[in-house]
Amino acid sequence: MSSGDLSMRIAAVQMVSGLDVTGNLEQAARGIEQAVLQGASLVALPEYFCFMGQHDKDKLPLAEMPGEGPIQTFLAEQARHHGIWLVGGTLPLRSPDADRIYNTCLVHDPQGQVCARYDKIHLFSFHRGQESYDESRAIRPGDDPPQVFDMPFGRTALGICYDLRFPEFFRAQGDVRLMVLPAAFTWTTGSVHWEVLLRARAIENQCYVLASAQGGTHANGRRTWGHSMLIDPWGEILDCLPEGPGVAAGVMETDRLAAVRESLPALRHRVL
Repeated sequence: MSSGDLSMRIAAVQMVSGLDVTGNLEQAARGIEQAVLQGASLVALPEYFCFMGQHDKDKLPLAEMPGEGPIQTFLAEQARHHGIWLVGGTLPLRSPDADRIYNTCLVHDPQGQVCARYDKIHLFSFHRGQESYDESRAIRPGDDPPQVFDMPFGRTALGICYDLRFPEFFRAQGDVRLMVLPAAFTWTTGSVHWEVLLRARAIENQCYVLASAQGGTHANGRRTWGHSMLIDPWGEILDCLPEGPGVAAGVMETDRLAAVRESLPALRHRVL
């Protein structure tokens, strides 16, 4: 964008989602309202914002068809009601596999229309002692590359949780001004890797990074790391919420982004 002094306030909603979809949507609505009251024009929900089940397969009965269902209706109505760009965390959408769903991030514009969809490509797997996860048991990886979308601040990239560990995934999305990452990092991995990976993605791509996380102990016994945050193109953390429901928010400024890229023109120096 040509306007050198454009600024935009954005926010990440942190949640501790549970077993009840209705209760989770109510928690999300409170977080969105809190973010809007702070002046946010773009709001991001965390991964699995609508449901954190006891077992991997519990999400299958909740899977919706694209454009239909109460979870998608909720997201569209929230975006339209508040007049915001809403990055809707993730929700389960039906896939060609009867026993697996897509873990999908939908972006709604201020009119409530879907302007981007990304089905998570990288599926998390972790096994150590009694702690074990394998998303592929209930999730089918996305078939298409991630989408970027344009909003007033500029070109914006999407990723979901485990994608964070693959820098080439984000670099392949081109020159962006903002990366948004809904996540549900475990406490074990998040406590050592979350912040350093997020800051690295901001530094190497010289863009803002907004990460919206699950953060707390859930009804299913799982503990997520939280620490939703906004990071600027120099890698500085502008806001961070350690644990529990709430909002991490801050202002993106094109002047700041331009200054970082001009003083250290790493993007222009790429040779690969």
